[in-house]
Amino acid sequence: MKLSRQIPLNALRVFESAARQLSFTKAGEELGLTQTAVSYQIKLLEDQIGEPLFLRRPRQVTLTDAGARLAPKMTEAFAIMGEALSSLKEEAEGMLVIHTTATFASRWLAHHLGTFQMENPGIAVRLETSQEMVDFTRAEADVAIRSGSGEWPGLKSHFLMKSDFTPMLSPALAETIGGVNEPADLLKLRIIDPGDIWWPLWFEAAGIADPDLSGRPFSRYGAQSFEAAAAMAGQGVAILKPEFYADDVALGRLIQPFDLRATDGSDYWLAYPEARRHSKKIRAFREFMRGKMPTFRD
Repeated sequence: MKLSRQIPLNALRVFESAARQLSFTKAGEELGLTQTAVSYQIKLLEDQIGEPLFLRRPRQVTLTDAGARLAPKMTEAFAIMGEALSSLKEEAEGMLVIHTTATFASRWLAHHLGTFQMENPGIAVRLETSQEMVDFTRAEADVAIRSGSGEWPGLKSHFLMKSDFTPMLSPALAETIGGVNEPADLLKLRIIDPGDIWWPLWFEAAGIADPDLSGRPFSRYGAQSFEAAAAMAGQGVAILKPEFYADDVALGRLIQPFDLRATDGSDYWLAYPEARRHSKKIRAFREFMRGKMPTFRD
């Protein structure tokens, strides 16, 4: 049988306060109860135990022998519970769990999280990646960085950056066809994940309404960062967010043949439960992102 069904825990809390202060009135003030409510809880506990815990005298109460034996143990028990809850709260506030995509994690967060932890040494970070938007009611998560509309019920969101995209490939692959000089040249090469909705959007923006990608070999890598790795290896043309690959362009591993970018209407957002917007660790990470991303908007 559960303890709460054997002994009324509220009554134990009331008893501990009254015994510590030897006053039903002061116990009521501490716990936000009326003196009548305090008396009722004490009587409930005495009935459960089967013997009196207080001697009631005019304007004064004193502990019986049974009450005097029980009081210090209750004070210790509630102190242990308070310490346990405090420890859990400190641990929860000391660990920031971030959910995002593998691409954003590897291409942006990994380069900056060390700085965040140096600026916030009391906050540890755990990074979780998936392609799905995290359900804060089911998963252990504090914040999420995802692409989308930024409008999610119950969540506070902040704009981080536009999620636009353009084809990118290795210089060596481009040389196999004498260079990529116009958008149609890309169709002479293998397209990485031709089923990606980004491809027809970009080709349409480039003036090619029907690039006919349906007959090409199907490939899906599950994350943009993997497609980029395949493109660097010369395995095809990937459609990528160029900001994530500026270092690879500078090192000659990738080229962006056209300035033209397209978008599917989704952007990158920082999101977290509205009810937790004042959490110390969430506030610290939000302000860090605000300082690191010039395009950050509330």
